Amino acid sequence: MARPAELTFRGLFLGALITVVFTASNICLALKIGLTFASSIPAAVISMAFLRLLGKSSILENNMVQSQASAAGTLSCVFSTFPALILIGHWASFPWMMVAGLTAAGGIAGVLFTIPLRHALVKNSPLIYPEGVAAAEILRAGETTEGAESAVLRLKLLLRGAAISGGITFLSGGLRLFSDGFSYVFTAGQAVFRYTSSFSMALIGAGYLVGIAGGMAMLAGVAIAWGIAVPWMTATSSNLEHLAPLPLAMSIWSHQVRFIGAGAIAVASTWTLGELAKPVAQGIRSALASSKGGLSTDDSDLSPKIISIIAAISSAILFALFYVFLAPSTGYAIPLAFGGTVLFLMFGFLTASACGYMAGLVGSSSSPISGITLIANVLICLLLLGAEASGLLPASMSADHHHLAIAFTIILLSAITAASAISNDNLQDLKTGQLVGASPWKQEVVLIVGCLIGAAVIPPVLNLLYQAYGFPGAMPRPGMDPSHALSAPQPALVVMIADGMLNRTLDWSMLLLGCFLGGVLIIADRILRRFRMSLPPLAVGIGLYLPPDISVTLGIGAIIGWMLHRKHREGEAGPGMMIASGLIVGESLVGVGLAAVSGISGSDSALAVTGPGSETFTMIGGLIVFIAACWWFIRHAKPRQA
Repeated sequence: MARPAELTFRGLFLGALITVVFTASNICLALKIGLTFASSIPAAVISMAFLRLLGKSSILENNMVQSQASAAGTLSCVFSTFPALILIGHWASFPWMMVAGLTAAGGIAGVLFTIPLRHALVKNSPLIYPEGVAAAEILRAGETTEGAESAVLRLKLLLRGAAISGGITFLSGGLRLFSDGFSYVFTAGQAVFRYTSSFSMALIGAGYLVGIAGGMAMLAGVAIAWGIAVPWMTATSSNLEHLAPLPLAMSIWSHQVRFIGAGAIAVASTWTLGELAKPVAQGIRSALASSKGGLSTDDSDLSPKIISIIAAISSAILFALFYVFLAPSTGYAIPLAFGGTVLFLMFGFLTASACGYMAGLVGSSSSPISGITLIANVLICLLLLGAEASGLLPASMSADHHHLAIAFTIILLSAITAASAISNDNLQDLKTGQLVGASPWKQEVVLIVGCLIGAAVIPPVLNLLYQAYGFPGAMPRPGMDPSHALSAPQPALVVMIADGMLNRTLDWSMLLLGCFLGGVLIIADRILRRFRMSLPPLAVGIGLYLPPDISVTLGIGAIIGWMLHRKHREGEAGPGMMIASGLIVGESLVGVGLAAVSGISGSDSALAVTGPGSETFTMIGGLIVFIAACWWFIRHAKPRQA
């Protein structure tokens, strides 16, 4: 019997289209809330539905499409680093060549790092790879007539969710007929309290996917920040600038309370990595032992010669881009670029191995990539501080409050993040391929193709979103509404750590308080686990750090998901999951479209049909539409209606 086709032109084309959609959606969502959504399962469902309509599709072809699309969607994790260069004033936009080149080279290196790990961590390993196994089950189910018909129905649900969230976003963010959230501030003496929520359906979908434990933990973070910390600090502050209640509360949250959240995130991330350190180390040792010098000799993988050539090209590209970045500001660009390339290869392989192993243990969605990025940031800064203390750091790197050193740290961190994120996803895809009988070398080819396509899409999307909305403290044009700025939480944290460490200006009092809180949360989570409950410490820290309207709406989405799951059990690709993904995709794509309109017109309210004085009516209208959309989601997310 002839083997079904795997690599096809139509599959690559469909994978490219899905790649563009999910990459743009993930970047938009990530810059708002600091989270991305897993794209493997939605990509598999979309592939099965479309290829079924074209005829003569196979499970192997569908697997290649979802592998390509999920790789590119995962590559959007570089959102956590590149915007930091805007925040420090080093860039005024995202240069395509630099961003795409670093992302592609880092991502392709991540693919190569996973190849020698495949035998030990996937083929001959007890690791579960939950998303990889789930995607394989969905692809197998799609081989039956009932499964293919179900895929078409689930695709329709995804499209309906996208249409509803996209329509609401256009009416609120474009025409401004409805408010995109509300905020209520009140005082008790000098203490300031604030309750706020967003009307974003993408956040509802993201909360559904995050789950009840993560959602409630983020709500706990909001309660600590705005129910305890901000009221206490506003009540005891001197308010020398005589600020109004809301500006005073926001100032204290931005400059003090967020540092508590950063400390909690640091401790929670370190603890998570520490828990996994032993199995990760064992997995890496096993992988190195089985790879015979670091390259697989199995003919089903890309050959060692091809791997060596691609690795050399990727390293050369990284060196060239590091040099181009540094050359205008220092005469030591060549040795610094060489050192950066060596550091990338060392840190990149270690973090890629760790992320890949953790993905096998706890899944890609739960793998703490943010913690890996945080640790890599600290290590790079420590190396720079050591070089400076030894007199090896050029004066140009230390000038202007270490501006160039901070910028180079961010650039290096971006490439490492791309490699780590890709390895986190690729081993899941390779597990799926193993279960459905795919050819590993063909899958590795489409993973590289996914990196190239995703890298090409990321810079224009970043530019569109930045020019349309801006980031807090870094608006591209005067007169823009800062309330619509993208929060970009991870880039802000990267800047805070790098700048604080290199210039020795970290607010250690708030950070240490956050570290202590993180320790308390870890103990609380341990205790709750004995009663089959949990309070993820990292999610609590994120709830403290993110703007409260984001965390509150995510919590609402998580509660909706919990209510539905209590009554209706569904699989990984159930209607709720597909609608939630659609809500994210629809709002994100319309947001990117509105960003393009804003960039062309030069105004962030070019399509607005309401003006000052209509705030009360738009808020009431927005609340009504939001409740109606949530009700629709609840009704149609029931498995019996799939």
